[in-house]
Amino acid sequence: MKLRQAILIVILLGWTAPVLAQACAMCYGSAQATSKGGQRAINKGVLVLLMPPMGFMTLGMWMVRRYARKRDLEQCDGEEFAEFARSWK
Repeated sequence: MKLRQAILIVILLGWTAPVLAQACAMCYGSAQATSKGGQRAINKGVLVLLMPPMGFMTLGMWMVRRYARKRDLEQCDGEEFAEFARSWK
């Protein structure tokens, strides 16, 4: 199982490598040529555009974990519940 996970991680890292190479020289040059106020505005704009996807992903992962824990707690009984409760802390 660990070999499969390692292979999956290597594939995903290899798949994302082209994304790192997409730094457009023209965009970089024009952003660098703007004034300090313009650079701050670009930085704030990037952060504003980043917030909604990060919020949705955080909310989604919280809901998944909550549902999974609730489902697992319903399936456990007795000793299994005590062991399961210790593992979630």
